[in-house]
Amino acid sequence: MYRYFISIIFCFVVVSTFSQEPTKKVEEKNDSIVYTSPYGIRLGIDISKPIKAAIDGDYNTGLEIVADYRISKRFFIAAELGFEDETTQEDYSNSTAKGSYIRLGFNYNAYENWLDMNNEIFVGLRYGFSVFDQTLNSYSPNVNNPYFPTTPINTPVTTSLNSHWTEFMFGLKVETFKNFFIGASFSYKVLLNVKEPDNFKTLYSPGFNRIFESGTGFGFNYTLSYLIPFKKK
Repeated sequence: MYRYFISIIFCFVVVSTFSQEPTKKVEEKNDSIVYTSPYGIRLGIDISKPIKAAIDGDYNTGLEIVADYRISKRFFIAAELGFEDETTQEDYSNSTAKGSYIRLGFNYNAYENWLDMNNEIFVGLRYGFSVFDQTLNSYSPNVNNPYFPTTPINTPVTTSLNSHWTEFMFGLKVETFKNFFIGASFSYKVLLNVKEPDNFKTLYSPGFNRIFESGTGFGFNYTLSYLIPFKKK
């Protein structure tokens, strides 16, 4: 009799053990959560240029559209397209540069996101190209002679120009709301080539900013952008 009960209990334990094993595996499988990241095109605008136009009397107007497309976990194809109108006042001249530009390149996100975060601390590289008109509004011959004072020449002269450059970027983008980003970046620019007008210098190139003797320049932007996701992986 006792052996009969012991056999029943043993069988019950064995059956319970085997019946619980698959459930345990399923639970372990369900406990592992895979986080995916959105892939798509992100479009935005640089709001620093309208702010600069409002507070800087020499900066007439400017607009820049920014975009990037994610191609892998850390790499993004990026581009900026814009228009600028800037007046440069020198000791003996006043000139205005007005035209369009485009910058093409990529960003690398060096930030390791937690869970489902989608922020960036990135470094980037760009090739820039600008087509613009430079108008020499007025100038005075540089003659230091008190007996023969110079008379300013106010006949505008316009020349069609272009410039090429590369730039290295460092910046960040923070997702403040779902698919909405605030970003800022700083760039160091190296001029490759610029067309010079006759008897004058190119002082400003849209997209490159002020052109110094060293052929280098700096840039900054502050962007608001929105991601249009196509897929997640």
